[in-house]
Amino acid sequence: MTDLTGRTALVTGGGSGLGAAIAHALSTAGADLVVVGRRRDALDAVVDRLPGSARAFVCDVADEHSVALLSEALAGTEVSILVNNAGIAGPVAALTDIGVDEWDEVFAVNVRGTFLMCRAFLPAMVARGAGDVVNLASVSGKRPLAHRTPYTASKMAVLGLTATLAFEVGPAGVSVNTLSPGPVEGERMARNFRREAERSGGTAAEAEAAFVSRAALGRMVTEAEVGAAVVAMLAMPGMCGADVDLSAGMIA
Repeated sequence: MTDLTGRTALVTGGGSGLGAAIAHALSTAGADLVVVGRRRDALDAVVDRLPGSARAFVCDVADEHSVALLSEALAGTEVSILVNNAGIAGPVAALTDIGVDEWDEVFAVNVRGTFLMCRAFLPAMVARGAGDVVNLASVSGKRPLAHRTPYTASKMAVLGLTATLAFEVGPAGVSVNTLSPGPVEGERMARNFRREAERSGGTAAEAEAAFVSRAALGRMVTEAEVGAAVVAMLAMPGMCGADVDLSAGMIA
């Protein structure tokens, strides 16, 4: 098992779902955790369940001032692993029915949030000559997903950001990679299936069945599998600028 003892990992969107699962996997591997999100109660609940040392900080990753305050609060902490997991699904609607505010909100969290967090915590990694950044994208950034244009476009932007950033900081010894999960079991996907059912006039179960039928394994991946994948990526020091597919064969 990968031993991350002595390293500090910062996970955004850590108050629930994938963020909480990733935090748990990293903590189990020995890392000290900094769990970031917008809800103090949810963050505290996650920290209480982690097996190792962990702290919670309230931060809106889409807000420049909020990220600056987080950076200041962690000035004495050597963050060597940054996992940009915070993201929102956005509307389920035809592009022509999507409001500008809805579009901007998705990009603010999914793309600007990743940019701001990297900008805040990469300089110290570059100065030390070591560090790892894992940006959460999605298989939905690499193939069509009807009625989800803001989300898919934002995740494609994360892929582009990662690939380019890897070449900027790789020479300094910092690895930047993307993990692209497919559909993940949990409330977020259940909510998407309900929205799709409302739009199409079918049922949530039908929407889910149609979605998972596109995967080679015929199922969604689990939150625990995503957490394990992040830890596994950190055990591959030669990997930089890569996009790791974890979709139960959704791409296939």
